[in-house]
Amino acid sequence: MSFMPDLSTHFTPRSFSDHLALRLCQMLRWMADTYFKKQYGHRALVIETVASIPGMVGAFFTHMRCLRKRIKDDENKIQNLLNEAANERMHFLVFLEIVKPSWMDKVAIYLGQFFFGCGFFVLYFCSVKTAHRMIGYFEEEAVKSYLTYLQAIEQKEIDNVAAPDLAQSYWKLPSDAKLSDVIIAIIKDEIKHREYNHFLANRWPLRKI
Repeated sequence: MSFMPDLSTHFTPRSFSDHLALRLCQMLRWMADTYFKKQYGHRALVIETVASIPGMVGAFFTHMRCLRKRIKDDENKIQNLLNEAANERMHFLVFLEIVKPSWMDKVAIYLGQFFFGCGFFVLYFCSVKTAHRMIGYFEEEAVKSYLTYLQAIEQKEIDNVAAPDLAQSYWKLPSDAKLSDVIIAIIKDEIKHREYNHFLANRWPLRKI
């Protein structure tokens, strides 16, 4: 493969919280694999709408906690999480120009946002550490999924279409950029999210809203 990021940063679970986060991630990964199979574009389209939720939920809880703690400094966590959510939303908008969602995709988006949104809200309230660890694992899996997508493109199983104008503008890609270039840019984004969420999980106790 022409592009291979660092995959050695998998966080080995050490506590019950870590193991729970990993199991939740594996369960949701299995559901996505079962439903989408090799429909990489449709998978990315739906998953990226769900991926925008954690950053917004985390920013909301952090904001409320800062107010309860007499405007305690958030160490830029709120803005970082909002930026993460905005970045994931941009991934969705780019794929929206590449893949036209079917009615089943739209149903999956509504259901995914509702159930995952409600579930993640509760999880974050119960344990910030577990929530961020789970997202760290999610991002690990996202990198692997996009690498599989990239490999399918390189093996010509999927057409390497031109990158949308939105992608060229957002990631400052050249005018002749292709879908493979978009995937690589997204992988780099997901790696950053992986590192940041594991960092937050490492420094937070089990329950500290």
